[in-house]
Amino acid sequence: MHFTFVTLFPQMIEGYFAHSILGRAIEAGHLSIDTVNPRDFSTNRHRKVDEPMIGGGAGMLMTPQPLDDTLTHIKKSSPVPHMIFLTPVGKPFRQNDARRLASYEHIVLVAGRYEGIDERIIEMHADEVFSVGDAILTGGELPAMMLCDAISRNVPGVLGNSDSLAVESFENALLEAPSFAKPDLYKGHRIVSEFLKGNHSKIADLKKRMALHKTQYFRPDLYQKTKGIL
Repeated sequence: MHFTFVTLFPQMIEGYFAHSILGRAIEAGHLSIDTVNPRDFSTNRHRKVDEPMIGGGAGMLMTPQPLDDTLTHIKKSSPVPHMIFLTPVGKPFRQNDARRLASYEHIVLVAGRYEGIDERIIEMHADEVFSVGDAILTGGELPAMMLCDAISRNVPGVLGNSDSLAVESFENALLEAPSFAKPDLYKGHRIVSEFLKGNHSKIADLKKRMALHKTQYFRPDLYQKTKGIL
């Protein structure tokens, strides 16, 4: 699976994917990453990519030409690019989206800067538009990397143990159950004794119930979707 990041700051992207699970997945050929800088497509002699907003407003906006030419170039060089724009006004990105998008061959993640992207470019090129939360960031690079990370985990071969996906948060509308590591007693805090008895059926049942209670406490909105699970 291939990811292309459209960003004015490619150096922010490249370092993240040089390490850990995703770095190993790239080395193994499960994933590939590249970046494209809209400045390289600007017809302005100073490689300018921003202009004041028409109609007034604070700040500058990413102007159409560099991004349009960038995305047109990507479409010409790739047969199946799926264009995703990151913006606070997009639909919330969910784990279901990560699973679905993991089947795509080539995903293009467009990271905005300044006060955002000219709306005409989104209308012309976007296949999907996502938000990662009700907060404003200085750029779309962090959300783009977050989407890439979440999607990549669902690509076959990326995780060492794909079974771990089945018990993670948001599977079956549940948050993941509390987890513990050795030692079983730490600074007076002991783990639930059932975890030490080796009865995997009882442990699985306990984890399911703990996940349900955790979801009820932290995410009552998700809890409403779990009726009938237990």
